[in-house]
Amino acid sequence: MKSQSCKNKKTHRTVENFNPQNMVEIRQLKFYRGAKIVYSNLSLNIPRCKITAIMGPSGTGKTTLLRLIGGQLRPLAGDVVVDGISVPSLRSKELYSLRRRMGVLFQAGALFTDLNVFENVAFTLRAHTNLPEEMIHDMVTMKLEAVGLRGAADLAISELSGGMARRVALARAVVMDPDLMMYDEPFTGQDPITRGVLIKLIRQINDVLGLTSIVVTHDVKEAFSIADYLCVFSEGKVIGQGTPEEITHHRSPAVQQFIQGLPDGTVPFHYPSPTTYQEDLEL
Repeated sequence: MKSQSCKNKKTHRTVENFNPQNMVEIRQLKFYRGAKIVYSNLSLNIPRCKITAIMGPSGTGKTTLLRLIGGQLRPLAGDVVVDGISVPSLRSKELYSLRRRMGVLFQAGALFTDLNVFENVAFTLRAHTNLPEEMIHDMVTMKLEAVGLRGAADLAISELSGGMARRVALARAVVMDPDLMMYDEPFTGQDPITRGVLIKLIRQINDVLGLTSIVVTHDVKEAFSIADYLCVFSEGKVIGQGTPEEITHHRSPAVQQFIQGLPDGTVPFHYPSPTTYQEDLEL
């Protein structure tokens, strides 16, 4: 892959007061799932050409945020702005066009099991472009080389290890050189060696292609080793944000409980009970 400067393309339709130093701006976002409040008034900026880690306990709406950015879900109120474009206001054709500038590494990989490695990576190019086969071959080969799997191009998906499958999915996600890359729990279920490989690849691909990356994870060690900027979520709110150094010394007890993995604290160990332990024993 050829090194590129940070991407900063001009958009055709820019919302008011959008800061070009950001790739994504979440503005007073409100989103419910049934009666459950996921976000009540969320505001958050994702800086351009950086790796931003979204962390927090399970069930805090981290993956939901990616779906809102990609337009799979629509907020009840507020706005999701990607490179100056209001995602909720887009019609289907406009949304599909914006999505071509996004890449997503799904938690499960989502590879096509009836296609081999090469054809999985080539799928997006065949679906969204009219490129000649020679160019598709070269582009797929370059992306597989970037993730260290050029020699596995002819393998079936069933022949891959879990880590190899995750790397094939990554090659497919970046094959069209997106401006924004989103990773949904990329380290889940991976052994330490594979985690190290993924960390290296995410950092390298972000810097070489000049991307903006959002990494949703609850793996604190990996997030701190890769991210330029971190946001810690709890109950649908950002309770801490900043550089790894700033988060390490953050004063919030909830932030400290999460990054240190403390069993008791703001999130209590015991589920609330109307009676005491001693009272229950006497019954």
